[in-house]
Amino acid sequence: MNKDMISHLPEDLIRKILSFLPTKTAIATSLLSKQWRSHWMSAPKLRFDSEDYENEHDENFSKIVSESFLSHKAPVLESFHLRFGLDKVDPIDVGFWIGIAFARQLRKLVLDFLELQESFIFPSSLCTCKTLETLKLRNQILLDISSPASMKSLKKLHLSYVFYKDDETINNLLSGCPSLEELIVDRSDEHTVEFFTINVPSLLRLTIYDDNSEKEFLGYLIEAPSLKYLEIDELRCKLFLLEAPELVEANIYGVPAIISSEFHVSLTSVKRLVLDVSPLKTIYPPIGDIFNQLVYLEMYTREALWWDLLRRMLEHSPKLQVLKLVDEYRINPDYRVCGMEWKKPKYVPKCLLSHLETFVWTRYDARRENEEEVATYILKNAKQLKSANFSANPIKPKELKKLAERREMFRKLDGVVKASTSCHLVFK
Repeated sequence: MNKDMISHLPEDLIRKILSFLPTKTAIATSLLSKQWRSHWMSAPKLRFDSEDYENEHDENFSKIVSESFLSHKAPVLESFHLRFGLDKVDPIDVGFWIGIAFARQLRKLVLDFLELQESFIFPSSLCTCKTLETLKLRNQILLDISSPASMKSLKKLHLSYVFYKDDETINNLLSGCPSLEELIVDRSDEHTVEFFTINVPSLLRLTIYDDNSEKEFLGYLIEAPSLKYLEIDELRCKLFLLEAPELVEANIYGVPAIISSEFHVSLTSVKRLVLDVSPLKTIYPPIGDIFNQLVYLEMYTREALWWDLLRRMLEHSPKLQVLKLVDEYRINPDYRVCGMEWKKPKYVPKCLLSHLETFVWTRYDARRENEEEVATYILKNAKQLKSANFSANPIKPKELKKLAERREMFRKLDGVVKASTSCHLVFK
């Protein structure tokens, strides 16, 4: 019986399988037999990691990659992923490899730089590929783009902890991407940029993580008329201006001051909203803002006075259908904010009277201040509620004495006279 079944697979399938392997491993399959000598040469993806060659004594990394490119025969290159440090690679070689990949109609380029004390310069000459659809740059790569880029097919751009020579570099990069749909920006301390300007009419998804607190950086200026999805995390800049009239979904995490005189973001068009912010540091929602489109709201309850933010959101979201409260973690699970009472809405919010159908509370704990009061209020007033799901923290084997407390906590909720006679109550 022939045990070498993989060799009898269609060549297209073999090439696809090899494309999921690091190129070093794919090349090693050429030693299996004469039939396998050339399979890797037609694989549509190349992936090199200089750390995979730490024990190579006969040839250096740059020579291996160069010879691999010269041997590779695929007319179209779907992906080129290079993970490297300057101790193993000459920057001129990197430009040479990327040039070959561009000539083969490259679709996806990933550069992952390993150095912490040095930078790899990504110049304007590498921003001229007409077939490139995805570009991901990571770690200590310095973008120096002195003239407008020319990447007409680029749809996804990920910039993770890269550096920019100046504001103009960002403008030149983005202005040369007329088809860009997804932009992810991860930033930390950096002093070369004053304003991070994003003016991309085609942009659909934008994610920003930025804990940069350098005084030289003033903020973001964003104009994205087609934007549908926004995620912001750890924003610490002085100014954030967003024009996105078509926004549908927004996730706002850890922003110290989500709404202030310098934070201009209208979320009134969104249908789905996730808020993980400190009510003590925010004025939200702004006076006059009504979330007429909002049907799904997810809020985190680990910050003091979260219940006050919840009250304001309920009052300003007349069509809300799904409410999810999450206490993801606490340093102290018995955390309380003593002496601060939840103020019930003056009038029952319209969403509770006519629209709210699903209520979920993850890590509910009635011992914490105002959680029982908030849960009871919603159950008593949500007339269209169909399901209410409560889950609590898992009980460890050494904490079995808490089972009685858990039963009593859920018994109280089960005993609440509910406004909806069809509400299905679930405890987990």
